[in-house]
Amino acid sequence: MGTNGSTMLEPLRQGLPPIDAASVSSSASCALPARYEAVRGARQFTSATLTQWEIGDRFDDVALVVSELVTNALRHALPPDTRDDVSYDPPVRLHLMRWASRLVCAVRDPSPDSPATRESEEDFSAESGRGLFLVESFSDSWGWHPLAGTLHGKVVWALFRLTDTPASP
Repeated sequence: MGTNGSTMLEPLRQGLPPIDAASVSSSASCALPARYEAVRGARQFTSATLTQWEIGDRFDDVALVVSELVTNALRHALPPDTRDDVSYDPPVRLHLMRWASRLVCAVRDPSPDSPATRESEEDFSAESGRGLFLVESFSDSWGWHPLAGTLHGKVVWALFRLTDTPASP
């Protein structure tokens, strides 16, 4: 669990609204093992990070989105033989980046395939496939892009707008 997300900022900006990388006030990342228990670890990491950044009031929405992004990466982006292999190098990373008025959650995985939403109502009623619908519903925007250079895979990100003043009751 390091706090240096600099390797993520350059490719991440390609798919995000214009953001000045120099204005990033905080970033944190953690590697996640190829096991479904990693979702719980991602939520704990998110909770600790948001509390440290004094935006813990956003935890519910952010944690739901983080859970969905990590679950999708574990379910759809890993080769089947790597799941539950404790010796496999953590192929999924969670990155949290904070600007003055924005928070970005990004999950990196080894698959180049685009995330897919379910098209029909029948598909939507299935437990699997609602993840990106929830990501879209609870974040202000989301997207993805392939990694460049020597990195393989993609990044799926979600952006949350932060307000400086507490919401009125």
